[in-house]
Amino acid sequence: MINMTETKMLPKEGEYYFTYTQMHRLVERLAQEITDSGFDPDFMIAIGTGGFIPARILKIYINRKVLTVGLSYYDENDNRMDELRRVQWLDDDKEKLRGKNVLLVDEVNDSGGTLQYTLLELLKCDPKEIAVVVLHDKRKAKLGLIPPAIKRYYVGEYTNDGWIHYPWESDDIDHQNYMAAKFVKNMGKHVFEI
Repeated sequence: MINMTETKMLPKEGEYYFTYTQMHRLVERLAQEITDSGFDPDFMIAIGTGGFIPARILKIYINRKVLTVGLSYYDENDNRMDELRRVQWLDDDKEKLRGKNVLLVDEVNDSGGTLQYTLLELLKCDPKEIAVVVLHDKRKAKLGLIPPAIKRYYVGEYTNDGWIHYPWESDDIDHQNYMAAKFVKNMGKHVFEI
C-alpha cells in the first residue's frame, strides 16, 4: 500500500489510469447504448485477457453466455512480439456462431490487429451479425481495420495513444486508485468520476 501523504507521484504524460468504479459505469453506459440500438446478441465473445472483465460486467446488463478467445502480441515477459499469437480459440464452439448475433468484447482497440484478426476469423463461421464493443479506442493510425461487414462498433471513450492502466491489471489497487484520482485532477477529466 502506498502512503498517500508522502508520495508526489503523478501519472506520466500520455498514461491513463482508471478505477473499477469508472470502468463499471462505462460498461453500464455501453450496455444501455447496445440495448437502445436494438442489437440483441445471442452470446458474447470476450477477447482475453483484457476483454474478460468487461464481458463479465456486460453480462449483468445483457444476460448472455460468454465464450472466450485468447490472443496476444506479448510473450510471457510482456515483450511485444511481431506476430499475433493464438492462445485459445473456439474450436468446439465455431458451429454455434452460424446464424447468430455475436457481441465481441475487448478492453481497448490499440493497433487494431487483434480485432481485425478475430473478426475475420469469426466471420468465416457465418454469423448473422457481429457487433464490437471496446472500452477505449486509441486515436491513432491502425494496422488492422474493422472489416466492412461489421456495422455496429460501440466505444466507451476515445483516448490519445498512451498506455492505459486498467484496475484488473494492477498488483496494487490502492496505487491504481490514487493514480486514477491524480489523473482526473491533473491530466484531464473523464466522463466518469471516481
